[in-house]
Amino acid sequence: MEKRKLSFWQIWNMSFGFLGIQFGFALQGGFMSRIFQTLGADVDSIPGLWVAAPLTGLLVQPIIGYLSDNTWSPKFGRRKPFFLIGAILASITLFFMPHSPVLWVAAGLLWILDSSINISMEPFRALVADKLPEPQRSNGFVIQTLIIGIGTWIASNLPWLVNKLGVTNEAAAGVIPPSVVVAFSVGAFVFISSILFTIFTTKEDPPQDLEKFFSEKKENRFIPDLVASLKEMPSTMKKLGLIQFFSWFAFFTMWSLSTPALTEHVYNSPKPDVKVYAQLDLKGNVLKNNKEEVIYLNTTKENEYKDKDKVYNNAADLVGSATGVYGLSSMAFALLLTFYTMKNKINRKYIHMASLILGGLGFIYMFYATPSTLLFSFILIGFSWGSILSMPYAMLSSSVNPKKMGMMMGLFNMFIVIPQIIAALGGINYLYKLIGEEHINAMLLAGISLIIAGFCNLFITDKNAISG
Repeated sequence: MEKRKLSFWQIWNMSFGFLGIQFGFALQGGFMSRIFQTLGADVDSIPGLWVAAPLTGLLVQPIIGYLSDNTWSPKFGRRKPFFLIGAILASITLFFMPHSPVLWVAAGLLWILDSSINISMEPFRALVADKLPEPQRSNGFVIQTLIIGIGTWIASNLPWLVNKLGVTNEAAAGVIPPSVVVAFSVGAFVFISSILFTIFTTKEDPPQDLEKFFSEKKENRFIPDLVASLKEMPSTMKKLGLIQFFSWFAFFTMWSLSTPALTEHVYNSPKPDVKVYAQLDLKGNVLKNNKEEVIYLNTTKENEYKDKDKVYNNAADLVGSATGVYGLSSMAFALLLTFYTMKNKINRKYIHMASLILGGLGFIYMFYATPSTLLFSFILIGFSWGSILSMPYAMLSSSVNPKKMGMMMGLFNMFIVIPQIIAALGGINYLYKLIGEEHINAMLLAGISLIIAGFCNLFITDKNAISG
């Protein structure tokens, strides 16, 4: 049975939950490194603190994809139960994250947050392929990207906006500022609300042959199906995986190190090391009083630390706001493609290649940027982000077995999490130091990686994947 075409607003409603998902990702990507630094992490240890997140994604996404492929309830649907479970867990974690008292708690909550977001996100990709006919899939993924861009821009600006509304961005040493706490609480509310909007406004279609579906479900086993799916992985999916590898290595580098790199290099306002200003014990640990307050060397040193920390927090807010620009430009990118793909086919391969190369140049320009020109870097990065969130999935959905769409989308995300794991386990630190010791060189590394990803599109030759 041929799938019917959906209107713009029907596609919008079924994709709206991505607003909340992106609030979670943007707050995580834009402010977790700030939280880690506040709780005492040095810059080179930050990528390692992120490692649990992609490791979990490697396990969670194929499992969730498999489970959603083999789920059907006339009342709850196929993908929607997973949207809701992930949203509840992610919203709770977002609320508690900025209350982390120590570094290991924040790292553990990041692990839970990323797992929960993955539970919600993976079935959203499959839902587009479930409901839309082939000619509308590019349009469907682009509309998702439009909503993601809106979420990225708003969420990235939340701490800055909350501060402008009167909530302070200053706090004692080792304490996360109230403006960040409020921003994460708002993110938790938006996450659950937007997911519920999609659940209540979108009806899922049952499998075409329910009797056959339930019969096959009884015979399905996760491990054999996983092995079979790996063997069935089409060549286009493997080639897209190479592109994804370099793309997501670049963006993980940005998320984990852009705050320390840009506050230092562009704003000349690095996070002050409290150990320079405080009394230390024999092991070099900061001494605290019975109220868990830092004991400074003297009043002058205390005031000096607080002044520098205030400047850093202001710079970190500005970096967050600048980061949000890539959400805004990805939204503009998606909006233009939305209108165009409603009536026209596009060459997904060349659009993706050009977008990634532009984003790579944006990263490289950060080395030369000033506070007033940094936004141009993120505008270019936004073009690549908008393409990363739409073009690979549109190409993939035209290349795989529709009955295994959830599983294949989950397996495809291996090509997202594996580069992040490699980056977190020392890949970033080793490679950027080949360029130079300054942290801004991590952004140059991201640019080189994204440009390589762009040229890897030349390997894509499947006409069905390219045109859509």
